[in-house]
Amino acid sequence: MRNTISFIFIAFLIWGCETSFHEQHKNSAGKILFITSNQHTYGDTDINTANHFAEIVLAYDVFVKEGYRIDFVSPKGGAIPIGYIKTSDSIQKRYLYDTTFMNLLKNTKRPIDINASDYKAVYYSGGGAAMFGVPENKTIQSISRKVYENNGVVSAICHGTAGIVNITKIDGSYLYKGKKVNGFPDKFENKEAKYYQQFPFSIEETIRKNGGSFVYSEKGWDGYYTIDGRLITGQDPTASALVAQKIIETIQQSN
Repeated sequence: MRNTISFIFIAFLIWGCETSFHEQHKNSAGKILFITSNQHTYGDTDINTANHFAEIVLAYDVFVKEGYRIDFVSPKGGAIPIGYIKTSDSIQKRYLYDTTFMNLLKNTKRPIDINASDYKAVYYSGGGAAMFGVPENKTIQSISRKVYENNGVVSAICHGTAGIVNITKIDGSYLYKGKKVNGFPDKFENKEAKYYQQFPFSIEETIRKNGGSFVYSEKGWDGYYTIDGRLITGQDPTASALVAQKIIETIQQSN
């Protein structure tokens, strides 16, 4: 009798898990790829940097509530550093103690494991780490290009905009040429600081040099973002959730 009860209980658990799995996929609005960095320091210095936790979770929270599934990718795959954490923020605190979510950050995918056709959008998260490893990664560039060519959205927040500076279209022109682009502007950087001197380039200057129109809020920290077709970029963490909402709206309009 005990074995029978155990079997029924286990079968119920398996059925429940399968049902939950199938329901999750049945109701899914699609997949979005978060692009992150493995970098722990500013260049070769001992100054710590990381991926900006708020810029990840505030957007992630918007997407999952709307039924989107999220994958994370980084140049090397595996664990990524997180920082700039504010535990007084209820959303950040909730995800910080969410084992399932944190395991996603410990086990990010490698670029070669990504099939671009699976995604409706890419989202480059920021933090100082975003300046290293991601911008020069040609496989990640190719993923974003293919998503965009497949009528998908390319988006970035804050220093995450560094990740799009080298993306070109099939014709060789920069993906953002002639488009408005936002990101963390030089106005709010400390150019004399050691951390900034380790940056391989200025986001603002590079976008403009390559034919993009870099625009930003002089005030800052006011939820500023820019939309130009299927290119959506935000200035700092305060725009993270807003950028996510605009990505969703753009995906829905493109369907």
